[in-house]
Amino acid sequence: MSTKKPIIHCDALVVHCMDYRLQKYLQPWITVRFGYDNFDIISLAGSVHDYEMVLKYVQLAVRIHGIDTVCLINHEDCRAYGREGNLQTPQTRFAETPQNKITALFPDLKVETFYLHLDGTFESIS
Repeated sequence: MSTKKPIIHCDALVVHCMDYRLQKYLQPWITVRFGYDNFDIISLAGSVHDYEMVLKYVQLAVRIHGIDTVCLINHEDCRAYGREGNLQTPQTRFAETPQNKITALFPDLKVETFYLHLDGTFESIS
């Protein structure tokens, strides 16, 4: 990877699901965690379900914004996972593959994973 410093810097890339039910919880939480203008945000169906796509965004955010942290958020009752996206089978295992690949490719990045319950509770799974 290139060692050039990006012209613009932000601290984090946040990846979460596009599910409308989450927005009222996500935006305030992200702002408290990273500030009003200190993060890139990607909203994909299933969040990290398509981890190859997530990796493309991580590479881009590293290259153009010099991010330090990747924050991956899965959630309860995610329909992108079908029947598996419910509270009885938390999606912690779905965050493992992207987290491991990101860490392998970018060992200097901090990778955080969270599970968002539909009541707005964030559970750290990293």
